[in-house]
Amino acid sequence: MRAVVTRVKSASVTIGGEIRGKIDRGYLVLLGVGPNDTEDTADKLADKICNLRIFEDENEKMNLNLEQVGGSILVISQFTLYADTSSRRPGFSRAARPDLAVPLYERFMARCRERGFRVEHGEFGAEMDVESVNQGPVTILFDTEQP
Repeated sequence: MRAVVTRVKSASVTIGGEIRGKIDRGYLVLLGVGPNDTEDTADKLADKICNLRIFEDENEKMNLNLEQVGGSILVISQFTLYADTSSRRPGFSRAARPDLAVPLYERFMARCRERGFRVEHGEFGAEMDVESVNQGPVTILFDTEQP
C-alpha cells in the first residue's frame, strides 16, 4: 500500500456537487492499494498512520499523535499512487484491481475506526474534488513495500 498523509486544519471531499466527507484538524490520507497487499498490510499501515506523531506539542516539537489532538481522518482512494511514469502518459497496471482494492480500502478505514477515530471518506472510483488546508505543511509518504 502507498499513502500520502497530510496534516490538515481541514479537508473535504465533494462528489457531484455534494460534500461527502469533511473533517477539521487531522489527516488527509490518499491511499493506494497494490496487487500484493493483504488485510495484514492494511491493518499495519492504519496502525502506523494512527500512531504517527506529527502534531506539535507545547515546545513546538512534532511529538503528538492524532489521538492526543482529537483529530479525524479523511481517506481518499488514489490508485494513481501506483502510476508507471516511465513514459509521458502514465500507466496504472501496477495498482490493484477493484476486487482487491475496495475491500482493503474499506479494511484500512475500519481499522482506523476501531482505534477510535472518526473517519470520513470519498467514493472508490468516483470523480472527486478534494480540498484541504494543509498545516505546516507536513506531508509524509508511506510505501509498505519499502523498509
